Amino acid sequence: MLILQRKAGESLTIGDEIEISVLSVEAGRVRLAIQAPKSVSILRSELKTAAEVNREAAGEEAPPLALLDVLRDAGGQG
Repeated sequence: MLILQRKAGESLTIGDEIEISVLSVEAGRVRLAIQAPKSVSILRSELKTAAEVNREAAGEEAPPLALLDVLRDAGGQG
């Protein structure tokens, strides 16, 4: 894992096609702009986790509220 510090207005690149810019840092929140090819999937981690839980629930008999619990928990994380 690479850890970098960036200020508002600064950016970083991943490979030749992905650029991540810091738009603002206010009250403990960071606003990012991500420029990437349409073929690159960009998901917030809580949505990726919810999708995985949904796939698992679809493959087995699990309580239907399991996905809602994950989404509620993730909602408090930002």
